[in-house]
Amino acid sequence: MPAWKAFERIEGDARPPCAVLVCEHAARAIPLELSHLGLAAADLDSHAVWDIGGAALTRALADRLRTPALLGALSRLVYDCNRPPDAPSAMPAQVERIAVPGNENLDADARATRTRLVYEPFHDAVADALAATPGAALVTVHSFTPDWNGVPRSVEIGYLHDADARLARAMLRAGQGRRWDSRLNEPYSAADGVTHTLARHGAGCPSVMIEVRNDLLRDDAAVAAMADHLAAALTAALAALEETQP
Repeated sequence: MPAWKAFERIEGDARPPCAVLVCEHAARAIPLELSHLGLAAADLDSHAVWDIGGAALTRALADRLRTPALLGALSRLVYDCNRPPDAPSAMPAQVERIAVPGNENLDADARATRTRLVYEPFHDAVADALAATPGAALVTVHSFTPDWNGVPRSVEIGYLHDADARLARAMLRAGQGRRWDSRLNEPYSAADGVTHTLARHGAGCPSVMIEVRNDLLRDDAAVAAMADHLAAALTAALAALEETQP
C-alpha cells in the first residue's frame, strides 16, 4: 500500500504562553484504493466524514495566535486520530445514520495498516510539535452537528477536558457573557471517549478540547468571528493560568 499523507503542519513563531493547535478531523480525503469506503455520494461531505468548518477555524486561530498547528489530512473514517487503536470507533462501520461499508468486518491486518499509516505518524507529529514549543498548551479543535440522532443541541461552544480541567475552565470563564452559549464538557465529555489526544499528550501542560457547533462555521465571516472570540478567550485563559503559577 502506498504511503498516505497523515497530517498537514502549520508552522508558528509564538512565544509562551502559547499553544499547539491540533485538528484531528480536518479533512475529508479518502485514499483512492479505499473506494470512498463505500459511502453513499450524499454522505461524502457529511459530519461523519470530517468536522465541518474545523480546518478553517484551526487555520484562522493559528493565524491570529501565530502558533503551530497540526491538521489531519485524511477523513476520520479512514482513521479517527482522536481514538486509540483498540477502540471500535477508530474505524467505525456506522456513524449516526450513516453506514460505512468499507469499515465493516476489518481484520486485524487492515486495522494495523491504517494505524501504522495514519495514527502513528499523526501522533508522532503532535508529540514533536509540543516538544519543539516548550511551555505550550495543547488545544484540540472540533466541530459538532446541531442535531444528533434527531435530538437538537442548544450548546454552541463546548470546552472539554481530560484529567486537567484548568484551561477548559479558564476559557469558559473568559468567554462567558459573550455572544455564544458556552458550556463545560458539552456536548461530550471524557466519559464519551473523545479526549484521547488530550490524554495521550496533555500530561505536564494545560490542555483543552474546543467543540463548536458547525452551523456557526458555515462561511468565512462566521469562521472569522468565531476565531476572534476563541483567540481572545484562549489568550486570556493562558494569561490567567500563567499568573497562578508559583
